[in-house]
Amino acid sequence: MPESRSNLPARIDRAAVDRILARALELQADIPSDGQGQLTEAQLLDLAKEVGLDPTNLQQALAEERTRVAVPEELGLLASLYGGAAASAQRTVGGTPAQVLKALDDWMQRQECLAVQRYFSTERVVWEARRGMMGSLRRVVSGQGLALARATDVSATAIAVDPTHVLVRLDARLAGYRRLMLNQNVTVAGAGVVVGGVLAVLSFPLLAAAAPALLLAPAAFAAGRASHQRTVSRAQLALEQVLDRLERGEAGRPPTLLSMLAAAVSRRP
Repeated sequence: MPESRSNLPARIDRAAVDRILARALELQADIPSDGQGQLTEAQLLDLAKEVGLDPTNLQQALAEERTRVAVPEELGLLASLYGGAAASAQRTVGGTPAQVLKALDDWMQRQECLAVQRYFSTERVVWEARRGMMGSLRRVVSGQGLALARATDVSATAIAVDPTHVLVRLDARLAGYRRLMLNQNVTVAGAGVVVGGVLAVLSFPLLAAAAPALLLAPAAFAAGRASHQRTVSRAQLALEQVLDRLERGEAGRPPTLLSMLAAAVSRRP
C-alpha cells in the first residue's frame, strides 16, 4: 500500500476544521469579496445553497455571530483573587426582535427592578439597577431583582434568525460589585492593622497584637470572594430563568397579587 503523503493528523482540531472549511468554500464558489476577504450575507447564503448547507442553519450561525460579544479573558489581579465578573446566556425563541425586546424590557423593569440605560437601534437594550428607596421597595414587594441588582449593567441583544424566531443573548457585568468587595476587604484589613497597633501600644503580647490583622484580613477576603462568586452564579441563573420565561411566553405577563403575596411569604424564615 503506498504511503500517504498527507501531513494532516488522524484527528483534526476545531481551528483547523474551520480553516479547511473556509478555504473549501472559497474554492467552491467563485464569489468576489471586498478585497479584505469579507462577504455579504447574501453571498454567504448563495454559498450555502451551492455547497448544500441548510439556509436555516446558516441564518442561525449568522445570528450567533452578530450577538457574539468579545469578552477578553480576565488576567488581572482582581480576576485572579475574586474570579470573573460576567454572566451571559443565549437562546433561540419565537417572535421578532421588537417583540422579544419589548417583553424583556417589561420583565427587567417590572420584576428585576432595572431601569433602561440606553436603547441601541432595534436590536439591543442596556439596563442598570434602579437606585434609591423606590427601587429597594419594588425589589422587596416583588421578591425578585436581587440577583441582577448588583450588576453594573445588563444588556439584551436580539437578532432575527428567520421571520418567526430570534436569537437573544443576555449579558450581565458585575465588575462594580467585585470592586466593592475589594474595597471592603481593604477596609477590614486596615481596621485589623489599626486594632493591632492599639494593642501593641497598650503593651499586649506581640502575638495578641498581630492577631486582628492576621485573622481579619484572610477571613474578610474569603467572605468577599465567596460573596462575589455567589453573586455571579445567581446572576447567571437569573439570566437563564429570564430566557426560560421568555421561551414560555411569560416574560411579558404582569404579576398577579397572589404571586406577589406568595413571593413575600416564601422569603419569610
